[in-house]
Amino acid sequence: MLEIKTYGRLGIADICDKVLAGERLSVEDGERLFACPDVLAIGSLAHEMRTRLHGTSAYYVMNQHINYSNICVNGCRFCAFGREKDDPKAFQLSIERILEKVRQRLGDPITEIHIVGGCHPDLPFSYYETILREVRRLRPDASIKAFTAVEIAHFARSEGITTRDVLIRLKSAGLDMLPGGGAEVFSQRVRDLLCPRKLSGRGWLEVAGQAHRLGIKTNATMLYGHIETERERLEHLDALRTLQDETGGFVCFIPLPFQPANTRIEGAVSTTGVEDLRTMAVSRLMLDNFPHIKAYWVMLTVKLAQVALYFGADDFDGTVIEEKIGHMAGAESEQALTRGELERIIREGGFTPVERNCFFERADKAV
Repeated sequence: MLEIKTYGRLGIADICDKVLAGERLSVEDGERLFACPDVLAIGSLAHEMRTRLHGTSAYYVMNQHINYSNICVNGCRFCAFGREKDDPKAFQLSIERILEKVRQRLGDPITEIHIVGGCHPDLPFSYYETILREVRRLRPDASIKAFTAVEIAHFARSEGITTRDVLIRLKSAGLDMLPGGGAEVFSQRVRDLLCPRKLSGRGWLEVAGQAHRLGIKTNATMLYGHIETERERLEHLDALRTLQDETGGFVCFIPLPFQPANTRIEGAVSTTGVEDLRTMAVSRLMLDNFPHIKAYWVMLTVKLAQVALYFGADDFDGTVIEEKIGHMAGAESEQALTRGELERIIREGGFTPVERNCFFERADKAV
């Protein structure tokens, strides 16, 4: 139950009224939410919105992550995953090795396979098409969520074709959905400092929009807690919201706290739990047209992700298995969770676990 007078005391009664009336918040409203000292009050507003959309349901998925290579031409300063070709820690999986990983879990009721990697300078486009076709052949029952907008743009440059043509060919090969990675923060100031060789924020949005218009749903992310300002976070959310108004193609938003270990940002420190929860809540409140907000336990830790279900999040992600990107940057969470563990965490948090697929359709085992 919201204590309306609490919001009056905090000077944000008008924002509370907007949320209760289902009205859109402005970027300036978002700045006031970030400045509000009472994170529990902000969380309660976000939980009100989350409950209106999903009741007590909290979603999870039986999924498998496969990182095909960490060799990357972008050299982003915030990334602990990417490596140059001659780095002793660089790796590239053969198609057979990728399929072996899929075969190893054929006995598990996987409904989503998540495939991403670095922007490799030499791999032919046929490599990626073959991955999709062969994974689809092995697991016709699972959805394939693969290749970020950044990877899509890289494939297009390497192949000398348009990003639209890349998407059409990948969809024909078996692609169901794009993950939301590579968005980072759209601010050009931030990208010039941290990832000048990477696809621009505008370019990321263009690829996402093209995917939506081709009937390919996508997720979206925001990497926060490095050098960006709160205003830049909010402008990022507003840009996503604007594209969603146009296409309706985003399924889920995932705020990702920056993991500073093994990166090249001097003096960087980890985000605090309060900052993570506030950012989760503000994201839910700003993204009124996004159906789902994810508490990605790999980056947040399991315990904080559980709490985030009271700060606007409605999804807990899934079993994951062998995630490399966050863990190479110092993520301290487990490498995998079982269905039983996910359901116990959700239930003990006071929610009803609902198993889903990548489109948030209820799976056969849903509770």
